[in-house]
Amino acid sequence: MENLFDNDAENSAEADELTQEQLNEISELSKKGYQLLKEGLLDRAETCFSEILDLDPSNNYALVGMGDTLRKSRHFQDAIKYYQNCLKNNNGNNYALFGLADCYKALHQYNRAIDIWEEYLTHDDKNITVLTRIADAYRKVRNFEKSNEIYQQVLSMEQNNSYCLIGLGHLNYDFRDYEKALYYWEKMLEMNRSHIDIRVLTSLGNCHRKMKTFREGIPYFERALKMQPNNFYALFGLADCYRGLHIPDQSVIYWNKILALDPKNKVILTRAGDAFRNLGDNTKAFEYYTKALDIEFDIYAVLGLAIINRDKGNYEEASSTMKTVIEKDPKNPRFYLECADVYRKWKKDKEALEILSDFLKTGIKNQVIQDMYMELKATIMA
Repeated sequence: MENLFDNDAENSAEADELTQEQLNEISELSKKGYQLLKEGLLDRAETCFSEILDLDPSNNYALVGMGDTLRKSRHFQDAIKYYQNCLKNNNGNNYALFGLADCYKALHQYNRAIDIWEEYLTHDDKNITVLTRIADAYRKVRNFEKSNEIYQQVLSMEQNNSYCLIGLGHLNYDFRDYEKALYYWEKMLEMNRSHIDIRVLTSLGNCHRKMKTFREGIPYFERALKMQPNNFYALFGLADCYRGLHIPDQSVIYWNKILALDPKNKVILTRAGDAFRNLGDNTKAFEYYTKALDIEFDIYAVLGLAIINRDKGNYEEASSTMKTVIEKDPKNPRFYLECADVYRKWKKDKEALEILSDFLKTGIKNQVIQDMYMELKATIMA
């Protein structure tokens, strides 16, 4: 915007009441304010725009400048007031519309942002930046059709637009079309081989994680770790891929690397506990589960402790704990299966059948539970 201020004072309704000296001062302050804003010197920019508004309270450029300064300072509600004041004087001001929409987006008021960006497009319907922002906002409110339509419109104008490709990747990922998400993020990777964005690498890895093609996901997370050895998403992704591949000795390495950075993360403590349990190290597993529960209740840490008791033959304690877990989350089929397994190892098939029957009464379909129920029923009746 800084190239538009040679005659900025003339845009105010009060400009003709100002002296030539004041008009010249406003013009210089505008140029200076926008240069300071461009350089990120926000306090000094705010001072310049404030001085203009003292002379000319309805100066459009100063109102927008103040809005931009406050928006970049993340004082969104205050910024909104300045943009709105500008739009009262000049309701088609594109800069005020753009800034106002960005404020609403930052405040997660996406529908309001969409309305304002669409108003902006009535003045400039080929603006790719605004189009991608609208598509992003529709993605945030989970309107797949509208978001996809606008992203595709942008691609028809600029086929390798990075923001659009990233947005399409996120859109398809959010709606669980992981293959399409892979397509768009792989395109980003091909376009930027010399300057790879670590977020693209972890996103590609996460697609494979969700698709359970864990081996294909590992190289992306490893590349990300070469760029940032402590990147949480890459560490988590690698640990979870090895977990999915049933290689607990590898997964525990990465769970522990996360815990070195974030020792109070109860989810990771529980995952590490699971890895140690799968390695047969129940002592270490117990330690990690207990640490997780010392921080806050975690249903999977409790489940892990119950499984340890089952494996030790402490069936009464294990079954009691399992029932508590089921009460906390009565729609999770895994908990019923684990509880039934306790009773089967305890040679109490009727109790196992009752637990599975309790799940079937919920009306939730689960083939594994159905098969185990029929198998147990046949065994009891034989």
